[in-house]
Amino acid sequence: MEPVLVQTKPYEGQKPGTSGLRKAVKVFQQPNYTENFVQAVLGAVQPSATGSTLVVGGDGRFFCAEAVDVIIKIAAANGVKKLIVGHKGILSTPAVSCIIRKYNATGGIVLTASHNPGGPDNDFGIKYNTANGGPAPESVTDAIYELTKTISSYSIVPDLKCSIDYCGFQYFQVSGKEFEIEVIDSVVDYLQLMKSIFDFDVIRKLIQGSNNKAPFNILIDSMNGVTGPYVKKIFIEELCAPSNNAINVIPLTDFGGIHPDPNLTYASGLVKSLQEGEYDLGAAFDGDGDRNMILGKKAFFINPSDSLAVLANNLECIPYFKVNGIRGFARSMPTGAAVDRVAAKLGKEIFEVPTGWKFFGNLMDAGRLSLCGEESFGTGSDHIREKDGIWAVLAWLSVLANSGESVETILTNHWKTFGRNYFTRYDYENCDSEPSNQLMSDLEKKVTDPAIKGQKFIYGSKVYIFKQADNFEYCDPIDKSVTKKQGIRVLFEDGSRFVFRLSGTGSSGATIRLYAESYEPPTSNILEDAQVALNPLVQIALEISKLVQFTGRTSPTVIT
Repeated sequence: MEPVLVQTKPYEGQKPGTSGLRKAVKVFQQPNYTENFVQAVLGAVQPSATGSTLVVGGDGRFFCAEAVDVIIKIAAANGVKKLIVGHKGILSTPAVSCIIRKYNATGGIVLTASHNPGGPDNDFGIKYNTANGGPAPESVTDAIYELTKTISSYSIVPDLKCSIDYCGFQYFQVSGKEFEIEVIDSVVDYLQLMKSIFDFDVIRKLIQGSNNKAPFNILIDSMNGVTGPYVKKIFIEELCAPSNNAINVIPLTDFGGIHPDPNLTYASGLVKSLQEGEYDLGAAFDGDGDRNMILGKKAFFINPSDSLAVLANNLECIPYFKVNGIRGFARSMPTGAAVDRVAAKLGKEIFEVPTGWKFFGNLMDAGRLSLCGEESFGTGSDHIREKDGIWAVLAWLSVLANSGESVETILTNHWKTFGRNYFTRYDYENCDSEPSNQLMSDLEKKVTDPAIKGQKFIYGSKVYIFKQADNFEYCDPIDKSVTKKQGIRVLFEDGSRFVFRLSGTGSSGATIRLYAESYEPPTSNILEDAQVALNPLVQIALEISKLVQFTGRTSPTVIT
């Protein structure tokens, strides 16, 4: 077989965001749109696509199968030596990272729009991960974008026919060279990694019950995303949870109409089941398996910022960290600072980075980071270079088995030791882009005006005195690269703060995210409902930003 050179023209806007290129399916279905982007990705592969080994897989959403076919044919034409493809194109994002690292691949192409809805009228996405298993840094995504702006042709082997419906090796001759495709079991390598990190015997005893202890009843919701096969293998077969304790475990192209975003709004079915009191722990995962939500008995909600802090304070009960030690911790800038207090107690470095998992990678590769997380339900460690939902639940189960306490008791005891960082996030989804950008521009001017320093803002009995504000920028301590304009931070004299960001993970319009955080010491009021505690601060943020006036929105789409 020989490659064919196809003439094409650039499409505007093929700029990868924080997690790749995400657009509506109908955009990807335009003539040559997907081909252009895949060709640009291969053009940016370092050191070269020629002779490389790439991992390919995705979350099973609509258009995944077609995209895998395009990638195979274009990879063959561009001199790629080998593709490692998940069975039926299915690989969770954490599994892709695991496989890249295990087999020393050049990189990987992940087909997902993560927590965005799926189906022909919803979203699709393509992102590139580099040799460390993590999302491509800005230097690579910028290179991809530049290639999309000037592309005039792509190479493809249109007659190459490859089945990904069974595992095994397939070989093809392309331009006189061998092109190899290995279709692998989607779960095996990831399962082996989890078994090397956690003590499955200890977790199994917790779930089954032992020593006069009742079984610990879990309910896992895969939201019809990619984690279904992983959940069945790990939690049902390996850890012996009852089979009906895993729900929505069949990956569906439209996620069965579910919005696969594990939060209190979109995982409301799980919340209702937990509220009935039968289950000790509930967990939900997003479409590609890198995000997690954890609930305790009667749907006691674990805020992701608190989850990160609790795990940081208990890592020593996980075998992986006993062997490898505990280095530093990190969080994205909007994430609540609860983990900072744990780092101070343990004498560990703490890093504050922009939103986007790629910013943790350099710190991990440099050996300075063991655990990190984002308030957007992402938690992970240096075992791979992606956030990892299943890892987070196994970590929590390890902590629960070690302590013998409930989810709620573990968290309230944590607050009694460290105090509580009250935290909430308001999402205003699909706002018009122009007024959203204007809101951010006007807000930055207002809060960086020196005249606002010391000004009092009053809501009810609460008084907030303005201290300082900035548009967050980050200098990577490893490679010294600088990332600017990552969110407007407003800090008050009592340590309270709010943050405004425009999200880069949506496929259309703009999502405005408002974050609010305040700290209460251990001896103060640590058991109040977070929405009640933070309402005065949220109202002040809305007043200062004029959000209602700019967007017309009187309430958020999602509150976390």
